[in-house]
Amino acid sequence: MNIDALDQVIKSALAAGAQSAEAVFAERQSLSVGVRQGALEEVERGESQDLGLRVLIGRRHASVSGSDVSPEGCRKLVERAVAMARLAAEDPYAGLPPTSLLARGDHADLDLFDPDEPSAERLEQRALEAEAALLATPNVSNSNGASASWTSSAWRFVTSDGFAGAQRGTASSLSAQAIAGEGSEMEQGYDAASSRWVADLPDPAVIGAEAARRAVASLGARKLESCTAPVIFENRLAGALIGPLLGAIAGPAVARGVSFLKDKLGERLFPAGVTLRDDPHRPRGLASQPFDDEGVANQARDLIADGVLTTWLLNASSARQLGLETTGHASRGLAGPPGVSATNLTLEPGEKDLAGLMADAGSGVLITAMFGPSLNANTGDWSVGCSGHWFEGGALAYPVTEITVAGNLIDIYARLVVGADTYTRGGLRIPSLLVDNLAIAGK
Repeated sequence: MNIDALDQVIKSALAAGAQSAEAVFAERQSLSVGVRQGALEEVERGESQDLGLRVLIGRRHASVSGSDVSPEGCRKLVERAVAMARLAAEDPYAGLPPTSLLARGDHADLDLFDPDEPSAERLEQRALEAEAALLATPNVSNSNGASASWTSSAWRFVTSDGFAGAQRGTASSLSAQAIAGEGSEMEQGYDAASSRWVADLPDPAVIGAEAARRAVASLGARKLESCTAPVIFENRLAGALIGPLLGAIAGPAVARGVSFLKDKLGERLFPAGVTLRDDPHRPRGLASQPFDDEGVANQARDLIADGVLTTWLLNASSARQLGLETTGHASRGLAGPPGVSATNLTLEPGEKDLAGLMADAGSGVLITAMFGPSLNANTGDWSVGCSGHWFEGGALAYPVTEITVAGNLIDIYARLVVGADTYTRGGLRIPSLLVDNLAIAGK
């Protein structure tokens, strides 16, 4: 469906009794290939087209979605949406965003679409190259396989307030998983990469070799006695500390009072000099978008500036509830009201690389894998299962496993030391992070 067809859906909704409406059309193609032990294991191809419609009657609203985009399918979708809205409970904060905030005119071209569509054979070759590098590594005993994938998507959005916008993008990814050792001494290692453009992916052999290195480095892992010690979160998983922050500054959570940061706006959360920047217009960024999912103009902003929390992540509804203005962070699927999300995030690097952080800490744990995080959203109490390496004298000593790291995130953020070894995963750029002392539960 093009913009004109979506506009017609909006007009039909208004004619059926809606006072305002928004329609979105999404189409997607995907191809993925998996290999194991040098042989093709699976090939999956998918294609989809879906239409979503949200209508408002006063402060009542409802949304529906479907894959039938024929004229008859659209007519039925409109009828269902309007009928549901008439029966819905009133939401005092429902409504489209102010028209003054909409992204009018030409929208930025963020270079998100790669015209180079790979074939299944080409994806298979990339996966085989990654696995071959993995299997060629000494002490690697087996492979859990490698995979390569490609997706292409398009998104068109129209509202009754006169907004119309479209965007399209591609994404390519590559992953591999190695097994080192034998029997009860087996360990796994994983590596992956994603990018908008195929050409921006690392060489497949690099992915395979890194997965193998991680598996081999974990052999001989020990259990630690429970203790308190410095903890470094390796850059490739340090985002686990940022995820709870984003949830806690999400406008809907703050408005409901279920955020451990609900009273912290404008206060210093991190040490001076720490900056977390959100940039929806990063060229080729995996989380880039020229406007938010309500059609509001978005822009780069520092969520944390010199350690200070500067803003909530707001859509139109949560902004009304808090008496503020939307920040252009609306995020939505085809059905349901918009939520919120950040876009491309960069935690500005500090002065020391990983070796420098370990040297400063002296001894402690370098976390390289996590599982089963637990968070009390009201208090910020946080814990996570981990494995990694014990380091002494600023150098890795031996691998460790089956430990749990715990603390309160407000306290952790206040003592965070940011490294210089920035790593990009998805829409996040982040270096390793050191916390001087955390509780570590072991044997």
